[in-house]
This record gives sequence, structure tokens and C-alpha cells, in this order.
Amino acid sequence: MNIKYFDKKILILFITLIICLLVGEFIIRIYLSHKTIYDIEMSRYSMSIKTDSENPLIGHVHRPNSSARLMNVMVNINSDGLRDREYAIQKGDKYRIIFLGDSLTLGWGVKQEDVFENLLEQEINKIYPTEIINFGTGNYNTEQEVNLFIEKGLKYKPDKAVLFYFINDAEKTPKKSTLWFLAHSRLLSFYWSRIHGAINNIVQSKTFNEYYVDLYRHDQIGWINTQKAFLQLKDVCRLNNIELQVVLLPELHNLKNYPFKKEYNLVASFLRNNDIAWLDLTPLFENYENSMELWVSLDDAHPNKLAHRMITEYALDFISDKK
Repeated sequence: MNIKYFDKKILILFITLIICLLVGEFIIRIYLSHKTIYDIEMSRYSMSIKTDSENPLIGHVHRPNSSARLMNVMVNINSDGLRDREYAIQKGDKYRIIFLGDSLTLGWGVKQEDVFENLLEQEINKIYPTEIINFGTGNYNTEQEVNLFIEKGLKYKPDKAVLFYFINDAEKTPKKSTLWFLAHSRLLSFYWSRIHGAINNIVQSKTFNEYYVDLYRHDQIGWINTQKAFLQLKDVCRLNNIELQVVLLPELHNLKNYPFKKEYNLVASFLRNNDIAWLDLTPLFENYENSMELWVSLDDAHPNKLAHRMITEYALDFISDKK
């Protein structure tokens, strides 16, 4: 075989592949400009808002002064990396609360004015002067939330810290993927999510519920680190004269026959045994007939505007109560 001819064919094939990928990327970006897909939006969130943290126990933080339109709402990050307005470090005469949590506390898919942090601030201000600072960050677990609070929250001298707990907060703190740069491609992100879904449908794997339940086995490092993080937060708050509360937020796929009662009872038992004030909101959502009415979108079970109002209503008395 003529080697030069063979090399030429390889080159043509390579160029054709590159052109096909570029055309595909262009077409998928046009398609996505008219359609919102959860997996793609999460990739965009990662690339446009997040940046690496030097602390491996935090992993990632929000890039200060960044913004992006995600799930059809604007996400604006202030100069300290928070989805909130600017706050003076020096505390005034208002009672100051810091909210810790993941994408639910961030308010994923919900306008900032409709996030339960903002709504609770409005309601508690009717009782006494209050400001609530939102430290919610997408894809965080309890260990990350606590370490972010220690690194960045203590300087605000809060009177209270409220950690909003979700069923997957017992996951291990993730390490950054070596292929993180592939998330820049909408084409690859789109097809990877579909291929991944197809594989899960074909290959026998853990169900959604089984995965969450397994997080709480006594030998799971994520759950072990979660308990350590709770105790660390308790000690930090005690040393700094900060009141600590924990609110358990419901997983919104099946409210009528909630599958994670045992796991939330385990979390509640741990908090009770360690004298950490807690409130489980899941029983208050049990009578809601159609849980999908509380979702951001059909492929995204994050709480929507209505669910944020319900969280506000159910948690108000607990959070507004002061020692």
C-alpha cells in the first residue's frame, strides 16, 4: 500500500471528523437556544459560574461577580461568591443569619426574589430586623458546606447558622474530573447524558432510591464525613456564640410514599443525640398530591417557586425563633 496515499486518507478522515463535530456543535447550540435541558444547564453552571477552591474539602466555589442565565433565570454572584446582594462584613444592628446548603438553597431554577432565603428574610423582618446571607452552592455536600462556612462565613459574625440538608448530602466530596474541559462542548454534554441514560437502562445498576439509601450505610465514607462535619459545625458555632439549626428538605419525586423516611430518621436521630436543633420538613409535604407540580421542570425535581413558598411557610416559626 502507498504510505503517502494512506496518510492522505487519514488526514481527510480527520478533517471530515473535525468539520462534523463543529457542525454538530453549531446545530446543538441552536437547538439548545430554544430548549432547556437540565444536564446541559448544570454543565453550563459548572463552566460559567464555578471555579476551583484551594481547599480540597470545599472543591469548588462560585466565581465572584459572575453571572449566567441558567434554567431560564438569571444567576448573579456577588463579590464574595454568593448568590445574594452585597453585604458589609461589619454587622450592623440587624440579626444576621447565614444559610448553608446546596443547589436547593442556592435556588436553582428559581428567580432570586423567589428563593426561600429571600422570602424568609422578608417574613422574619416583620418580626425583628434581620438579614440572611445565602451561602447555597450547587453540588455541595455537608462537608463542603461546613468548610465554606468556616473559611468564608465566620467573618460576617452571624448570630445564627442554618444548614439545609438534602438526601444526597451524604455523598463523598468529589474530586475534579480530569476531563472537565469536555463540558465546554454542548454536543458532547448532550450525547453523554443520553448515552449514560441508555446504559443505565440496559445494564443492571442501582435504582435512584437504592443509590440514596446506600449512602447511609454505617461504613460509607460520605456519611461518616457528614457526621464529622455536623460535629465540627456545632463546635465552631459554640466557640463563636452562634446558634445552630438544621432543616431537612424533602426529595420531591415521591411525597405520598416517601422512600427515605428511615434515612432522614437516622439523620434526625444523630442531630438529636448531639443536641443540634433540627426540623424535618418532609412530613409537611406528604399530603401534596402531584409532586411534579413542585418541580422546576419535567426533567428537574429541584423545588420551584411554589415549593420555595411552602418551605418558607413551614420553616418560618423554627428559624425565626431566637434563643
